[in-house]
Amino acid sequence: MSDQPTVLVVEDEAAQREVLSYNLEAEGFRVQRAENGEEALLLVEEGAPDVIVLDWMLPNVSGIEVCRQLKMRSDTRGVPIIMLSARSEEVDRVRGLETGADDYVVKPYSVIELMARVRAQLRRTRPASVGERLEFEDIVLDADTHRVTRADNQLKLGPTEFRLLSTFMEKPGRVWSREQLLDRVWGRDIYVDTRTVDVHIGRLRKALCQFGGADPLRTVRGAGYALG
Repeated sequence: MSDQPTVLVVEDEAAQREVLSYNLEAEGFRVQRAENGEEALLLVEEGAPDVIVLDWMLPNVSGIEVCRQLKMRSDTRGVPIIMLSARSEEVDRVRGLETGADDYVVKPYSVIELMARVRAQLRRTRPASVGERLEFEDIVLDADTHRVTRADNQLKLGPTEFRLLSTFMEKPGRVWSREQLLDRVWGRDIYVDTRTVDVHIGRLRKALCQFGGADPLRTVRGAGYALG
C-alpha cells in the first residue's frame, strides 16, 4: 500500500542519478529514473509524478525543453520542477524559472539541500505527505500523529481511509477519478479493482459521519469523487 510521493529524477550521468535516487528512497520517496528528455516525457505520460528533479543539460531534448512542454500541458502544469544546472549565471537561472521551473539548483549541490527543496515543493502540492496538518470545515487531519477529528470528536479510520481523506483534503473541490485515487492511495504498481475504491469511499463516509454531520464527500456521476 502506498501513499509515498513519487519523484522523477531526470539525469543523464548515471552516478549522479543513482546518488540522487538512493538519497530520495532513503527519505521515503518512490523514485522513477530517466536518463534523457524523451524517456522523462514518456514516464510522465504514464502518470505524473509529484515532483520532477530535472537536469538542464540532457542529450537530444534538453531539460529546458522538457520543462517547457510539461508546463504547457494542463494535466502536468502543476507538477513542481526543480531544475539542476552547472550554469550559475543569473541569466540562466532567470531563463530556467521563466520556462516554468519552480526552483533552480546549481551544481555541485548539497544532497541535503536538494532534499529540503523537494520537501518544500511537496509542502505546497501534497502537504499531508510531509506531515502537515490539514483542515476542511470541521474536519482536522494531523498527518504526523495520524489523527482525524470532526467537530472535536476523534474519528476511527483505517489506513486506506486515512490516505483517501488526506488526498481529498489536500485539494478540496477537486474531482478525483477512481483510477487517480488508485494511483495515489494504493500505488501504481499494485493491481486493485476500481470497485475497491467505492468500498473504501463507503467506509470513509461512514467514519466521517459516525458522530453526525452531513456527508462532505460528493459523488460526481461518471467522473469520480470530490470533497465539498
